[in-house]
Amino acid sequence: METEPLLGSRRSDSSGVPSTSTTTTTATTTSSSSGGRNYSSSGSTSQIDDLYIQQAAVFIEDAIQYRTINHRVDSQSLRLYRWYYSEACQWVLSTAIFVVLALAFFEKPSSLSVTSDLRLRHVLWEPPCGLTEGIEVFCLVLFIIDVVIKSYLIGWKEFQKSKWLIAYALVLAASIVDWTVTLCLFCEEKVRIRRLLRPFFLLQNSSLMKKAFKCLQQTIPQITSVMLLLALHLLLFTMIAMLLFTRVQMAEDDQEWKTYFRNLPDSLTSLLVLLTTANNPDVMIPAYSLNRAYSLFFITFSLIGTYLLMNLLTAIIYNQFRGYLLSSIQTSLIRRCLGIRGAFEVLCCESPSKTGRRGSIRMTVSTNTVLQVLQKVKMSSAHKQEMIKQVKAFTHNCVTAEQFRALFDELHKETMREYPPKPVYRSVFLQKLQTLFSHRFVDYFGNLIVAVHLICIFVTLVHDAETPISERDGFFSGVVNGSFSLYYLLEMAVKIFALGIKGYCSYKSNLFDGLLTIILLILQLSSLVQYGWPRPGWNPALHGLLSLWETVRLANMLVVFRFLRLISSIKLMALVANSLFDLIKNLRAFAGILVVAYYIFAIAGVAFFKDKIPAPQNSTNASLNASISPENMTQQCGTYEQLGYWPNNFNDFAAALVTLWDLMVVNNWQVFLDVFSRYASPWSKLYFVAWWLVSSVIWVNLFVALILENFIHKWDRTYHPSFSDQESEYQMSVQDMFRDDLEEPTEEDLLERLRQHPHLHLPRGPI
Repeated sequence: METEPLLGSRRSDSSGVPSTSTTTTTATTTSSSSGGRNYSSSGSTSQIDDLYIQQAAVFIEDAIQYRTINHRVDSQSLRLYRWYYSEACQWVLSTAIFVVLALAFFEKPSSLSVTSDLRLRHVLWEPPCGLTEGIEVFCLVLFIIDVVIKSYLIGWKEFQKSKWLIAYALVLAASIVDWTVTLCLFCEEKVRIRRLLRPFFLLQNSSLMKKAFKCLQQTIPQITSVMLLLALHLLLFTMIAMLLFTRVQMAEDDQEWKTYFRNLPDSLTSLLVLLTTANNPDVMIPAYSLNRAYSLFFITFSLIGTYLLMNLLTAIIYNQFRGYLLSSIQTSLIRRCLGIRGAFEVLCCESPSKTGRRGSIRMTVSTNTVLQVLQKVKMSSAHKQEMIKQVKAFTHNCVTAEQFRALFDELHKETMREYPPKPVYRSVFLQKLQTLFSHRFVDYFGNLIVAVHLICIFVTLVHDAETPISERDGFFSGVVNGSFSLYYLLEMAVKIFALGIKGYCSYKSNLFDGLLTIILLILQLSSLVQYGWPRPGWNPALHGLLSLWETVRLANMLVVFRFLRLISSIKLMALVANSLFDLIKNLRAFAGILVVAYYIFAIAGVAFFKDKIPAPQNSTNASLNASISPENMTQQCGTYEQLGYWPNNFNDFAAALVTLWDLMVVNNWQVFLDVFSRYASPWSKLYFVAWWLVSSVIWVNLFVALILENFIHKWDRTYHPSFSDQESEYQMSVQDMFRDDLEEPTEEDLLERLRQHPHLHLPRGPI
């Protein structure tokens, strides 16, 4: 498809005076004058067609979202492009991704049971063949439409360069084939390949997640040397252990060999688990009980492996992660700068420079044109209003490239919340009261009152810990909660008096306190209506939905939550809390990577280990501690059966996710290694070791790296002399974290990249 007109090619005559000519082509006409425009050297601008406004608006939106501008730029394609990236369209696509991923909970084996315990598990409902498949094919059709639109918008040449889009198309093709096979076999096939491919839909839909995946992919080769050193350390100490703990004639002296170092696989497993400290000191006790010198072997192994090599691995992962993520964020910055410069180029006109030498020119855009573009751009209202304000403040009726770029520096600035003005009272007495109640010591006193309330609750809990409910006296709790609730209401009223309704509601902490206060009052009023006033020996029978003690317990929990207001009053605690909120915001991409890993390993685990662990033959719903037949399982101490780990299995998708979480924590993960080795295959250990490497070693260390970057940056900002209290509410993006380390691309680099745009026709000569 041919592209719409963009810029006229500029050239200079032999005398050095620039002249202009326009060359235009459209999808519907070949007339060179249909879309062209002339530029006057006097600086006045001609009427700009809506197409150029639309192109510039789309380029700016791409810059705001860090998207590439290498897409079609004709009017029809731009309308399709803006529709595709609209909130409604993206919401539909995100919903389809969520639905197709959630199907794993309902497909056979269904997770629709109250418990995953092997002794009690009873599936409530299995979907009929064709139900989940019908929902899935609807989502796949949406994904096909998605890949078709993306491919059309960027063009065939760009599609051939996009590995993600090619992989997207291949995954869809494989999923459709596997879906067809499922229907042909009437949903009775044991393995569905497309389940393993579903996380790809989540991965490809997020640019930041793709960057995180690329960082992870490029980080792994860099940590190979440490992983090899760790493997060498493990093998070396395994050989030493097998030489130290050999079989002896006296059976009571070979417990270490029999339990942990019987053969090479058991020895490797025992030391690998010790590397995670999950079986410490259990693995050492049999030998240590014979000779205290044996402890030196295990201490040396842990010192080198756990405290040196594993921490060195953390440092390397952090360093490599930061480098590759910085490179990815640098690419995002170039995309933003390229989008802004591309928007300027499609709007620019020529204006004589008042400061340059005679005959020189510079590119400018009229302020009216910039205002039209800003009105069309979808962006935050605060940033848009500030940019419009800056444009209107320009003294000349034109904007240069540097001024145009500087306008969008506003996107990097922190948006400070503007609080409504306080109400004005005529009475001097009321003004003094307003000043008093607006003071920060009112908050400090409120925190003190909440602390006293918590102490009262704590005393009550300790006093009633061993007292049966029928013998408890609710008089003290009723009086305490009622009194403090009245204070919270009074505090809320004086703050509204001092700040006004709008001012009170503009603070998140006030909204939090106010909501809890209202709920507390409702609970207290309901308690009074149902059970009357507190009195000595107060322990009435149940009336209504909640008993007296359930009401008191719920009120106490709300008071505990109210104590969280203390966080904002302590600067260091507020710093940690803000870092946590920033982390949650920035963790979406890395959490997405973890979701992908969880999903793939859970599906694989269900395929490998479903129904491998037999349930106790004589277990009943009446008793979970029924006797176990000896031919079915062992009662050896520390085993899966003896510890009662029956709910942890891979019999359905939901149970597999919980089991993988328990494995990621690595507490007692040797229990799972043992049970699946016995009931499935000794090679099953490879699955669990792979999960340990992906989750605990790589992802957790990346998580630590992100925490360090976020907290260090927040700490430096907080204790910088120019830091203000309002900035503590600012939440950083990943780009903000590395902003000081990023390099702005040069003008020549941007122009060269624009000339290489597959659909944007810019002059090849110097501008």
